[in-house]
Amino acid sequence: MKPLTKLNPRIIHLLLYLVIAILSILLIKVVIIDPKNIIEREKYYKRESRLRMENIRQAQVLFQKKYSRFTDNLDSLIKFIKTDRYVTDLMKKTDSLSGKSLSPFKKLSNGIFSPDSLFRTPKSFQRYILLVDTTETGDTIKNQSGKTVRVIQKKIIGSKYYLNDPDGYGSVGSLSDDALKNVVSWE
Repeated sequence: MKPLTKLNPRIIHLLLYLVIAILSILLIKVVIIDPKNIIEREKYYKRESRLRMENIRQAQVLFQKKYSRFTDNLDSLIKFIKTDRYVTDLMKKTDSLSGKSLSPFKKLSNGIFSPDSLFRTPKSFQRYILLVDTTETGDTIKNQSGKTVRVIQKKIIGSKYYLNDPDGYGSVGSLSDDALKNVVSWE
């Protein structure tokens, strides 16, 4: 093989153009294409996670209508969606005029609603964090002379709930503020 200095100048120029072209393609990929793909994936994760949280919110509303409380157990909530007759009938109903579905659940990015998708976030596949409040109230009953007869303690579990995405795409509800019951953080 000839040393590089003895090669034809045209071949040297051709090799240099080839190296410049390859480096240009790599630069375009690293600077333009990769960040664009990352941004698109983040948009997908955010949209998908928020759709899932809105569906969990709707399930909580239906659960509360039936049981007069919210639940902090995703497993029982999803089982409720799958097996409760009222919910399954509601999901099948359509508007008689428009023919649109009356299901309270939104379709996910793939165009369908799957209760099993509500367990985990789309980005990290961590479980959504679902908490309910516990409120204790007490009432003291006194006789006419002012002596305490008995104290009635009442524990209320699940009057409010809080749903959080561990990937940071938002939350629903509040454990401390009644005004934020069922309110999403991104609206």
